[in-house]
Amino acid sequence: MVYYLIALGVIILDQLTKWLVVQYMEIRESIPLIENVLYLTSHRNAGAAFGILQGQLWLFFIATVGVVVGVSYYIQKHTKGERWFGISLGLVLGGAIGNFIDRVLEGAVVDFIDVYIFSYNFPIFNVADSALVVGVIMLMIHVFKEEKKQKQRKS
Repeated sequence: MVYYLIALGVIILDQLTKWLVVQYMEIRESIPLIENVLYLTSHRNAGAAFGILQGQLWLFFIATVGVVVGVSYYIQKHTKGERWFGISLGLVLGGAIGNFIDRVLEGAVVDFIDVYIFSYNFPIFNVADSALVVGVIMLMIHVFKEEKKQKQRKS
């Protein structure tokens, strides 16, 4: 159950930050937090990561329902005694639902975290995106650790 609370926390933080951006910033408005490094920039993305698949809402609806069902199944059946795995799934679930809410209500995802890495302007993202990325990285680490354990058991 705690993993659903993690997802809920991600959803609340994600939706609160997006609401603040929508309420208090114009689209394309940018506020420097750390000059040449970090900005709050109001942006809308009707696609996926890096702006791919613009306007394909039906695809995102289907994919999100699949992710929510799959992740919920794994939380219910495979997280007992697997805290790292459960946390990663909670982050993925919260991130997926956070962006899904935007697509349903706005037809696009509200993005606002704008990072420059040296002279490269990284694609603008949000809290849900961050949770998804961290959750997937944690999930990959979990899978690699499990594979290593299985190889050690076989030897």
